[in-house]
Amino acid sequence: MSLRELKKERTREAISTAAIRLFLAHGYDEVSISQVAEVAEVSRRTLFAYFPAKEDLVIHRMADHETESGRVVRGRPEGQSPLAALRQRYFDGLRDRDPITGLCDIPEVIALFRMVMETPTLAGRMRRFISEGEHALADALRDTAGASELIAAIAAAQIAGVQWTLALANQARIVAGASADDAYPEAVAAAEEGFRLLGDGLSADLR
Repeated sequence: MSLRELKKERTREAISTAAIRLFLAHGYDEVSISQVAEVAEVSRRTLFAYFPAKEDLVIHRMADHETESGRVVRGRPEGQSPLAALRQRYFDGLRDRDPITGLCDIPEVIALFRMVMETPTLAGRMRRFISEGEHALADALRDTAGASELIAAIAAAQIAGVQWTLALANQARIVAGASADDAYPEAVAAAEEGFRLLGDGLSADLR
């Protein structure tokens, strides 16, 4: 990464961090873009250059995961099926307490997740986030596993649906007071069942 790119990434992170702190402290709808820009010490024009919409300030924290499933399928070892690669990645995420799995008990992560789910604008943006991930996964299944466009789209929707349902269940356990360590065995068992159901429903080439 060049020095210019590094500086841009640091600016992006600083803006997003300032925004999330304000949103968590005062409420997403109560904080204006001007307030975020002031705290982040940038102009409104600079802020919008990095984040075209207010909700992007929050969803940016998950940006690396948006097309992750597609990347996992494209980068899987020769001979490994798409579902096996995705299963391995998901279980690695549970082990590492990756926030995208919902199995993370860091207070700020819990508060951020709750804010996303309880704020209609953010919840809508999250649905778009999931949809974009589905499209990327469908493209990867079509390009690397020989699936037709329809089958790839259906399989991607099923896989994304299971992953999201598991994440919501994991986060619900955390919000209810369980630690990530305590919730881990149940999360693993649920994931085993979820991926078993996927395997039973997908063609042999994909599982």
